[in-house]
Amino acid sequence: MPRPGQGALSVLVVCTGNICRSPAAEALLRAGLGRRSGIAVTSAGLEARVGAPMDVPMRRLLQERGLSTTGAAARQLTPELVQAADLVLTMTTEQRAAVVTQVPTAVRRTFTLREFADLAGLAPGEDGAPPVARLRALMQSAPRVRARRQAGPDQDDVEDPFRRPEAAHRRALAAIDDAVENLLAALGASSPNPRTPLSESAGQLVTRRGRRWSTAYRHSRAETGEAFA
Repeated sequence: MPRPGQGALSVLVVCTGNICRSPAAEALLRAGLGRRSGIAVTSAGLEARVGAPMDVPMRRLLQERGLSTTGAAARQLTPELVQAADLVLTMTTEQRAAVVTQVPTAVRRTFTLREFADLAGLAPGEDGAPPVARLRALMQSAPRVRARRQAGPDQDDVEDPFRRPEAAHRRALAAIDDAVENLLAALGASSPNPRTPLSESAGQLVTRRGRRWSTAYRHSRAETGEAFA
């Protein structure tokens, strides 16, 4: 079981198949946190397409941002994975409920990604502290500030783009991107390059990051010795 206040922290990102939303969030978080943050990020699926690579449209969108998806392979969520994680972030409220049903003791450390990102902006800051210390403090304060959040549960979900047009993948990635960006800012680990809005109507990405993300992501994977999961 995770032990608060001791060493590194682990974040587990969860969606359904572990081939679109959760590996995308994993990639963005890893790249933004960098190689020495003390925060390990992995992902899994409630109904994983075990061993499958990342879905092609999502992989292409991430690669256009300079993020490598080599080694992406879906894995099944298990109670053991949940128990081992310090923080669990899901893509929908229904997935959050499913995680807590599997492991009831995880209720206070399981959030949707968008909810947790919002709470990060409401919780007291830890100015000057490293990302791992900020995340630990945020995990402790997040349940207490839930009542101050104005957004309702209907704004927590990231739509599932699997087997849908590329526009659905762009929308899902934009929602994930916004949440990750807010969370990284709260942790003092925002992206090394500012986002540049692009025209979605022209069939482009909603946002783009620089090539330095690719380098940071490759280093983080090399250091942990893990592929996407």
